Amino acid sequence: MLSTTARPWIEATLPVVLEHGEAITRHFYQRMLGEHPDLKNLFNASNQAQGEQAQALARAVYAFAHHMDKPQQIGPVLDRIAHKHVSLGITPAQYTIVGRHLLASIGEVLGAAITAEIASAWDEVYWLMASELIAREARLYQERYWTVGGAWPELEVSALEASSSDSLTLTLRAQDGSPLSDFIPGQYLSVALPLPELGLTQIRQYSLSNRPGEGVWRITVKRVRCEAAKEGEGGPSPAGLVSTRLHEHLRVGDTLRVGPTAGDFQLKPGAQPVVMISAGVGITPMVSMLQHIAHSQPDRPLVFAYAATSEQHYPLREEVEATLARLPQARYQLWLESDSHSCPKALPGRMALDTQGLASWPDDADFYLCGPLPFMQAQRRSLLAQGIDRSRIHYEVFGPDLLGDLQ
Repeated sequence: MLSTTARPWIEATLPVVLEHGEAITRHFYQRMLGEHPDLKNLFNASNQAQGEQAQALARAVYAFAHHMDKPQQIGPVLDRIAHKHVSLGITPAQYTIVGRHLLASIGEVLGAAITAEIASAWDEVYWLMASELIAREARLYQERYWTVGGAWPELEVSALEASSSDSLTLTLRAQDGSPLSDFIPGQYLSVALPLPELGLTQIRQYSLSNRPGEGVWRITVKRVRCEAAKEGEGGPSPAGLVSTRLHEHLRVGDTLRVGPTAGDFQLKPGAQPVVMISAGVGITPMVSMLQHIAHSQPDRPLVFAYAATSEQHYPLREEVEATLARLPQARYQLWLESDSHSCPKALPGRMALDTQGLASWPDDADFYLCGPLPFMQAQRRSLLAQGIDRSRIHYEVFGPDLLGDLQ
């Protein structure tokens, strides 16, 4: 709990920190990574270049300071961050480095406005947040029997398959043949790939697209086209380098270095109805959920709503539709932005959840969203407008979480 001496300073300076939050976090990343270049391997270079990482950090720090006395509101935010940190292999010692540079950046960006009392109060906030995260991460590492700071294992690629015109599905297994640990449908896996052209190793998270209990891990990777370097920049944009490397160079029998499974986007246990709403490669965690339900609860009511630009950009389509056809309580709706006339099951254009006959949702359903950020924002607004309680809407963001409820 925040001390009584610190609280007035935090309440007084919250508006200033909110106004300058992104400038502070941009400065922080430049400062910290300049002094600790080895930490660049932990951060998505594309998100850094586009400023998304700085936006997400600024929102998280502000949300914690503003809502730290409301565990029901801030708890889910901390859980999401803790899962992401575990997927990256963050260690408790690294919080000291982050804290030192973040507090220094607040002072250097805001200048003389930051008195010793204000600096001390924000230091207290940071360590309250850090302590909460370290405790959550320790539990997650322990649940996975994962050695904090240890070397990540190399898994063998046992199968590769093009699952759409721009996505590749690969199956990973232990090199000694032992079964890989289970996960919860909806979670993701980290892949660490050296990129010599950047002089970095980059980590990416990919949702698992098979069901737990199979002893292997399967991911589906959409190819993101590399962006050309902008004038005055020395090399290609980091966007798409990892997915391009996987698509163009990976072969069966190769190995990939992977981190622990993680993610707070999880299929809830129970028999309540499930509504899965996705677009593009956001279908991948839904496929894991779908396969798990088909295997263990085939009579569980579900709605599967999916949107793609065209049939050619629909990953794992045959598997999805064959599975849905076996489930007596499943409803299915597909939207295609182009060539919908070639598919009698599809509605034309972009997803509209108020489509007649679809918006009559099952009672007490849980809703799961995954896809591009604008897509999820639109679908979430639609669900809220239809009276769905926000506590029943769960989402996964590929990249920094800029959807967040807490402002």
